[in-house]
Amino acid sequence: MGNIFHTPEFFDVLARARGYSPSVWAAALDDGRIVALLSLAQISVAGGLLRPLTTRAVAFGGLVYDPGPAGLEGLAALARAYAQHPGRSVLFTELRHLADQSAVQPALAASGFVYEDHLNYLIDLDRTPEQLLQSFGPRMRKHIRRGLSKNQVEIEPVTQTDQVKLCYSLFQKSYALARVPLSDASLFEAAFEILYPRNMIQFWLARVGGEYVAASAELLYKHTIYGWYSGMDRRYDSYIPNELLMWRVLTWGAENGYRVYDFGGAGKPGEAYGVRDFKAKFGGQLVCYGRNTLVHSPLRFKVTQAGYALYQSVRPLFSRA
Repeated sequence: MGNIFHTPEFFDVLARARGYSPSVWAAALDDGRIVALLSLAQISVAGGLLRPLTTRAVAFGGLVYDPGPAGLEGLAALARAYAQHPGRSVLFTELRHLADQSAVQPALAASGFVYEDHLNYLIDLDRTPEQLLQSFGPRMRKHIRRGLSKNQVEIEPVTQTDQVKLCYSLFQKSYALARVPLSDASLFEAAFEILYPRNMIQFWLARVGGEYVAASAELLYKHTIYGWYSGMDRRYDSYIPNELLMWRVLTWGAENGYRVYDFGGAGKPGEAYGVRDFKAKFGGQLVCYGRNTLVHSPLRFKVTQAGYALYQSVRPLFSRA
């Protein structure tokens, strides 16, 4: 089953974003019917001589294929063809599954795609707001009720392009703190221009007094809301703006006919991950659909891993300078 990451609109967003180069691979029968599809984007963090060391390919929505025998055969052929692609400027390709893909793991493994567990949380929105609240952890329920009663945080949807810049500035704060590169602002500007008029995205801002302190970008498709990006100013932690913003998104979704909130990933099992701890408090269903990775150049991949580890270790020194 396809998702928002397989839509032409999302492809257009990536095509307009700096550092992204989307493409689509397909397997078709003799009669022209497409039975398997791989929609991915090459993402480059740097250009020039560093491009071969900083470019990866990601299929954000995983694979799409016909569930019958023809679809499975087509997917196997598609994986083989893609694996034989030179990939001179791509370190690795990652398939991020949004549904159970255990049936195709043998075909992917035969082409060199290595499977790894990866968690996610899905929240059932087909409930009343009170039922949603009751599904949260007890501390989260208490925090939400207290935050709502204090009425210090205002949550508002973004309706103007200039407000997207405010969201981006808050995304930057969180990504800098996590020492993770953030996509260029052009990605979010293109998303707002292309997806917002089609009701395929919603940006939200949380405000304390006259200061915007938290933001999120939520992708919308059919009956699902996909958590995409979020960020906040940690100086306002005591106001719990992230929690209250999340509560607003979930209740808005429940009241507007959405059935599932997809948190967009919760890390690897067995590894400490603060973001997963935050998401777990909202009472969703923990699933493990996993990811598959194909490394195109093991040597360049090892060099980049060492360089990224060094970047994460020295970045705080420059941040304090």
